[in-house]
Amino acid sequence: MGGLRELAASFVAPGPSGVAIRTRLKQLAPADEEVLRRVGAHLGTLASRDLKARCRDGLGHDAEAWAVRKRELTPASSSRWAGAITKASHDQWALARRCQLARIQSLQAGARTIRHRLSLPIGEKGSKTALGGYRSKREWHAKSRRLHVLEERLERERADREAGIVHIVRGGKRLARTRHHLSAAQLTEDQWRRRWEAERWFVQADGESGKRYGNETIRISPDGEVSIKLPTPLKELANAPHGRYVLACRVGFAYRGQEWADRVEANRAVAYRIHLDVARGRWYMTASWQIPVSRTVPLAAALAHGVIGVDTNADHLAAWRLDVHGNPIGNPRRFFFDLSGPAGHRDAQVRHALTGLLHWAKACAVKAIAVEDLDFTAEKTREKHGRRKRFRQLISGMPTGRLRARLTSMADHSGIAIIAVDPAYTSRWGAEHWHKPLTSNTRRTTRHDAAAVAIGRRAQGHPIRRRTTPPRAHQSDVHGHRTVQADRRALGREGPRPRIPGPRTRSVSPDAERTRATRTSNTVRDARSDQAWVQDSLLLTD
Repeated sequence: MGGLRELAASFVAPGPSGVAIRTRLKQLAPADEEVLRRVGAHLGTLASRDLKARCRDGLGHDAEAWAVRKRELTPASSSRWAGAITKASHDQWALARRCQLARIQSLQAGARTIRHRLSLPIGEKGSKTALGGYRSKREWHAKSRRLHVLEERLERERADREAGIVHIVRGGKRLARTRHHLSAAQLTEDQWRRRWEAERWFVQADGESGKRYGNETIRISPDGEVSIKLPTPLKELANAPHGRYVLACRVGFAYRGQEWADRVEANRAVAYRIHLDVARGRWYMTASWQIPVSRTVPLAAALAHGVIGVDTNADHLAAWRLDVHGNPIGNPRRFFFDLSGPAGHRDAQVRHALTGLLHWAKACAVKAIAVEDLDFTAEKTREKHGRRKRFRQLISGMPTGRLRARLTSMADHSGIAIIAVDPAYTSRWGAEHWHKPLTSNTRRTTRHDAAAVAIGRRAQGHPIRRRTTPPRAHQSDVHGHRTVQADRRALGREGPRPRIPGPRTRSVSPDAERTRATRTSNTVRDARSDQAWVQDSLLLTD
């Protein structure tokens, strides 16, 4: 056991700090769509120009430079539109910096792994905890060349980070590269162009508390009327006072609609974003606002009614309910999802699986769900797993980050606590100690179901093993060699106990020996009848 790493303590995950809801803009008039297109294209041009200026400033950016950029954008839009554009550029630059650091760490991990394997003799076998050498001279030579490529990329990324240089593509790098592979993407040049332009539009505004309905730029009244403050060059398109344009349709939010209405009526800040789905030809409105992070309940209080352990897999969630003592109750449940297809379909599949899980938890009156605190950032490199391409695709496809964020948000709205546990050895120990005992002729248990039991027991603070060592003073030989359970090679360790002659109950009459010795019988008794006992007749008294 000396090679096992120390396990981190389980904790209750904090709730979300923001809310985002979306609805569709239905029954838009052709004039409304034309106005939205012109506003998005105009502001998108300004956003591209401002992002270029922000990237040019690099690490030398400060509050004064931010004010200068905002003053330059105000005449071509408005003060509030300029504030929204500059803030979006700053957030995008900060996100690019975080991605740049993650890229550097990934390159460092890959180069470190290759150096280690190149230092080993060719053909040396590895172990579960350490990688071995490369299998042939050809592979060794190819990896030595790849090491030079990774070191060159690492040096370039480090130089860019020290100089404050980031690389950002408004509209997305993936969509930009699709332009060179239109046939593979099944798109025409005109379809790609319309999608590219729509992704580069900018129609979003931050909320302001104390202003009417919580937003002066994109305003939605409690009855669903949408009005937009037009930029200065497009004021001739206004159909309402003060340079505003009112859409012909009305909107309503089905999810958290009452919460949104309460904020709007109280003039609390709500941010809005309008975007176009080119493939479907539909316009959408997204509303978002910040909420105070809910206070996490104590771990003991969350586990007062048991827990549901969940094992995350590439295509399903394996869950099992445990009582307060860590014993599995009922049968395991599996919630399947399909992560193929576009991002919207994948996100809907994850939400559907989590909805089923939360409904089951509420039906069982369980107030806690235990999940693994997974992070495959350092496990996805091709240098770590080598030719195991299918395994790398498997762990890359597991939606750990998306699932954890979705589950935390949805569970917080349902009043269920999410407990994050250390994922070390849960699958291995769960299969070793729980897979076989929980499998029967009428119930088929998988290794993932057993891992769910191990996750739930770890969240409760119980050991994953089913049997524990008795106290030292209670062992048969006091401080001897007795261990947790018998060795696997011990014969009869799972067999019945040896039969001990004598009564099998504590409710034995004090005169049992006398009655057994003095009774007579007219039948022939065998040897086992001597071990039977006779209950005294009841004494009837007046």
